[in-house]
Amino acid sequence: MPDHITLMAAGELRDALAALRHGDKAAAAHALASIDPTSWAAIEHRMAALGGNLAALINHTEES
Repeated sequence: MPDHITLMAAGELRDALAALRHGDKAAAAHALASIDPTSWAAIEHRMAALGGNLAALINHTEES
């Protein structure tokens, strides 16, 4: 299993999803780009374990 998701990365992911809900794609991109590679791997691993992926979550958030 990949390493853990840092608290900073969790906050950046939360901020990215909130920005997308508000239609601010630039802020979302900035937040996602701020996530460290180890946390990215852990996020992707956990999303896959749940039967999804980050792209689907982002698309769902934009559609909501």
